[in-house]
Amino acid sequence: MKKSFCMYTLGLLLAAGLGLASCDKAPKGDTANITDEKQAASATGQTFVVDTADSRVKFTGNGVGKNHPGYFHLASGQVTVANNQLTGGTFLININSLDLEQEGEMFDTKLRPHLLSGDFFDAAKFGTAAFEITNVAPYEPNSKDTSLVEGANFNVSGNLTLKDVTKNITFPARIDLDDNGIKAKANFDIDRRQWQMNYGNDKTLGDKFISETVNIELDLKAKKPNEAAADGV
Repeated sequence: MKKSFCMYTLGLLLAAGLGLASCDKAPKGDTANITDEKQAASATGQTFVVDTADSRVKFTGNGVGKNHPGYFHLASGQVTVANNQLTGGTFLININSLDLEQEGEMFDTKLRPHLLSGDFFDAAKFGTAAFEITNVAPYEPNSKDTSLVEGANFNVSGNLTLKDVTKNITFPARIDLDDNGIKAKANFDIDRRQWQMNYGNDKTLGDKFISETVNIELDLKAKKPNEAAADGV
C-alpha cells in the first residue's frame, strides 16, 4: 500500500512540463493562446536587467485530487522599453533551480532528481528554458474576456522554448513601468503536450491520470543596469 501511494504521487509530479502536480484544488489561470514560433520583436529603447534574485516562475500541474506547486528561478533576463511600453525582452529559466514547495526525503531525493533526469526535463542536456518576447499590445477586457490578473493591462506574446521545442504563447499581464524599474505579473494555463510532455496523460490511467493543463504564475522585476549592478544582480 505504501509503495502504491508513492508510485501514485510520483506519477502525479512527473507529468507536467513546466508544472507538477498539489494536494489541493489546482489554481486557475487565464488560458494562454498557443501557436507556432514567431519572429522576435525588434527590441529598442532603454534596457532593464531582470532581478533574478527577486523574480520567479511558479508552476502547478494537477492530477486527480492532487497537485504540488514549485518554482524555477531565472538564470538571466533583460527587457527594453520605449515610450513607456515594453518593446522586447529575453529570459532564461534555470531548470536546475527546480524547487518543490513540499519538503521531505521523497521530494528531495526521489522526485526532484527524477524530474531533472532524461525521463523529463533532461537538465543535463537542456539546462535552461527560454522565453523571447515577440509582441506586446494593450489588453482590453470585455464581457467574454476578463483576465484573472488584477489590473492586467497588456497582452504579451513570446516564444517559449523547452527541451528544444518552441511554441508562441500569448497571455494577459499586469506591467508597471517607471523610471526606476519594471514589475510584471501574469497567471495563465498552458497545455504541456505542446512541448511533448505527455507522461501520464492517458485517461485510461483512471485516478493516476494527470491533466494536460499546467498553471504558470510569473512574478518578474527588472532594474536599470547601473542599479542592478549596485544591487549585485
